[in-house]
Amino acid sequence: MAESPNVRWHPSDFAREERWEKIGAQGATIWFTGFSGSGKSTVAVQVERLLLEAGQPTYLLDGDNLRMGLNGDLGFSAEDRDENVRRVSEVARLFADAGVVSLVPLVSPYLAARQRAREIHHAADLRFIECFIDTPLEVCESRDPKGLYKKARAGEIKGMTGIDDPYEPPVNPELVIDTTSGTPEELAQQVIDFLNS
Repeated sequence: MAESPNVRWHPSDFAREERWEKIGAQGATIWFTGFSGSGKSTVAVQVERLLLEAGQPTYLLDGDNLRMGLNGDLGFSAEDRDENVRRVSEVARLFADAGVVSLVPLVSPYLAARQRAREIHHAADLRFIECFIDTPLEVCESRDPKGLYKKARAGEIKGMTGIDDPYEPPVNPELVIDTTSGTPEELAQQVIDFLNS
């Protein structure tokens, strides 16, 4: 999306390195992608707990939460999903620049949109970690925490990722997590270990 006309970036008095030094923390974005019900938010919440306990500022930018406000005007068409990812990417970038670790559990089903999220961070020289929550669709359907798969199978909703809308898995994610292979706490520790590596 193009910049708005007649605007310019207003810099802070603090360079990023100086800000990070003053707060004793460095920012980054961890982007959790996968099917609905895969465990993205569950793992991200545990990562948030571990980071905060270690004194690292962090914030959970959960997809559902953002659709209750910032992205409340968006639906689930391909275009709206891309715009959802774009907006969240920009917010996560600002948090990361401030020295906060942004945790973004978002289905974000399309490769191109996730690549743009990565590029937004790389252009700002900020760390971006794509974490693929690689939980099989049948497991996600058996969990069905919001009842969406049941509704999609009954034809009550359209455009459900994995049912009648595609999910394009990451090609080279920094991390792959299978939520059937450990507890949320154990899986979160894998994310923390990678972040600190």
